[in-house]
Amino acid sequence: MDEREKVNKIKNAKINNALGVFILFFGFIVIFAMIFADTFVQQMTNLVAGLVLCIIGGGMMLKSRITMRSLK
Repeated sequence: MDEREKVNKIKNAKINNALGVFILFFGFIVIFAMIFADTFVQQMTNLVAGLVLCIIGGGMMLKSRITMRSLK
């Protein structure tokens, strides 16, 4: 792997980290919106959607940090 490929992979990892932070934060907002839901079905829908977003965002952050750590 030459230096240019390494720089591109680090740049992509940084972008994925920022996107993961945003998705994780948005997931927390959706989970917080559970408080304002009227019915049980709405609460569970918000909970599941928020947890899915948090898992995706956390996974993106974890994967990008592992990539950055291994390439530096």
